Amino acid sequence: MQVGRYFGGVIAGAVLVFAGAAQAVDVERVVSPGGIEAWLVEDNLAPIVSVRFAFEGGAALDPVGMDGLANMVSGLLDEGAGDLDSQAFRQQLEDNSITLSYSAGRDSFTGRLRTLTRSQEQAFDLLAQSLTAARFDEEPVERIRGQIMSGLARRLNDPRTIAGRTFWRTLFPEHPYGREVRGTAETVGAITVEAMETFVAERLAKDTLTIGVSGDITAEELGPLLDRTFGGLPETAAPIAVADVEPAGAGEIVVVEAPVPQSTILLAQPGLALDDPDYFAAIVLNHILGGGSFTSRLYDEVREKRGLAYSVGSSLSPMEHAALWTGSVGTENARAGESVDVIVEEWRRIREGVTEDELNDTKTNITGSFALRFDDTNSIAGMLVFMQREDLGIDYIDRRNSLVEAVTLEDVQRVAEKVLDPDLLTIIAVGQPEGIDATQRIGG
Repeated sequence: MQVGRYFGGVIAGAVLVFAGAAQAVDVERVVSPGGIEAWLVEDNLAPIVSVRFAFEGGAALDPVGMDGLANMVSGLLDEGAGDLDSQAFRQQLEDNSITLSYSAGRDSFTGRLRTLTRSQEQAFDLLAQSLTAARFDEEPVERIRGQIMSGLARRLNDPRTIAGRTFWRTLFPEHPYGREVRGTAETVGAITVEAMETFVAERLAKDTLTIGVSGDITAEELGPLLDRTFGGLPETAAPIAVADVEPAGAGEIVVVEAPVPQSTILLAQPGLALDDPDYFAAIVLNHILGGGSFTSRLYDEVREKRGLAYSVGSSLSPMEHAALWTGSVGTENARAGESVDVIVEEWRRIREGVTEDELNDTKTNITGSFALRFDDTNSIAGMLVFMQREDLGIDYIDRRNSLVEAVTLEDVQRVAEKVLDPDLLTIIAVGQPEGIDATQRIGG
């Protein structure tokens, strides 16, 4: 499914948790002598340790005029720290086969570490330095800034990038979600070292930190390493001042003219938060509608029966301060209008109900595929972070499939009638789409 590519990080956690999943795993709560908590799945099959961690607050907190700040910080924390300049720091990582990286989403700032067991002491020490003693030297700052700007320039005319940018601006015109995670050439150029240092000081703190670890390490070994690695962080982060928001643009159809042979089309309406009691029913419903890849109604109606598109799908996109139910399709310009009409009709038709066979087949597919996504320690560590951030409970992996199995036809029908409404859809089309009557047309 292509939706995740367009919406950049918003649904990554949900995909990991709900579309993939678990073998029988023993999740252990580890609390360091200094009180730092991590969830651990010990796995001795290979001499590898993976660490995933997240801090609350991401690009939605970027100062106005410095859009892209969190993203730029994510590119620089592994570019020199403490006594090690950029070259020396990167050489330490390479010499010890250590992978360390950071990324910024709208709601969080995340990192990942992967190391051989024999190098775990060095790996955790380098991670600690990157978090608490980043250097932000002039050479790497300007190099990373240049790389970001080059990437922005390359994507400037990319239809998917244009669609995503228009999508967020249309749905959240007066909210930080409507701004660019990567920023623009102007805002990235305005980012100062002082702003990056302030971001680190205010955002990377113990009270908003969640940690997941998986691999060849025991709880007894992990506890002291947690203190060595994260103990130097501030106790509390600055307040997160991002308001909850309802998406705007209901019923709008925005066409962005672009000289390309195919149209990139995104759709969205208000969705459900992860803690909504009906969320698992929504997972099942969405799988039937468009999330089930080769088995969904959208795939069958748009691709199989009519040959309108190669890829089509729908997805649940819950965020910290808003929730969306999204769809996407890529198709020839000449068939764009027909593709949208079919999707909107299926959005409407599923409100009339699903069959018992659809329900049973979908639940079997969702529960049966759960274990397939836990194919390495990094995936498991990421899952552990997500479970903590969303307060799913340490036994969630064991309970998850039973929650899916408990969904009834009545549950699915209730969610379809309560939530899905084609009149609320916002539609963004980039290209030269024929047969689409736009309420707003950009370019041309």
